[in-house]
Amino acid sequence: MLKVGLTGGIGSGKSTVARIFGVLGIPVFVSDDAGKRLLQEDAAVRAQVIEAFGTDIYPGGTLDRKALGRLVFADAARLERLNGIVHPAVRRAFAAWAATQRAPYVVNEAAILLESGGAAALDHLVVVAAPEAERIARVMARDGLDEAQVRARMAHQLPEDERVARAGTVIVNDGRTLVIPQVLALHERLLSLAQA
Repeated sequence: MLKVGLTGGIGSGKSTVARIFGVLGIPVFVSDDAGKRLLQEDAAVRAQVIEAFGTDIYPGGTLDRKALGRLVFADAARLERLNGIVHPAVRRAFAAWAATQRAPYVVNEAAILLESGGAAALDHLVVVAAPEAERIARVMARDGLDEAQVRARMAHQLPEDERVARAGTVIVNDGRTLVIPQVLALHERLLSLAQA
């Protein structure tokens, strides 16, 4: 089974592309959702997070995601520590999930697939690309953040040109180029690769 990575900068539209793959019947593993679930439900992950950030990060037994976000996005060392806990757990969860799927290929959607090292275990990398101004506007509208907050989050991701340079396929989502035909063409290519 072919394992396909799907990534892109914040606001690029990778979740939209993932939904299209889902409509095509391709199983999609959403790494960000898995990470959130593991932070809340996986005892080993919780223990490591509490050790790193204190018991106050789980008031009443539930992760305070906003407080954790404030801590890690303001401190690169703390973000690196959190990523060192969550990313290996997400990779293990993806591997276990992929082993249960019965499709020609599966998709692993992850915001920081390249940054986390997760792309190394995949067969093909798809990058969704969009102009920076478009991405900023989308995230501001979606998440209610101001431009400075969006840029601060972007600073933790690879530059767009580096992501694109490492892609096996680039899906352009600039608001003018049709996305569905690009995904359909890629789907046909991936089916061929999976049969090779």
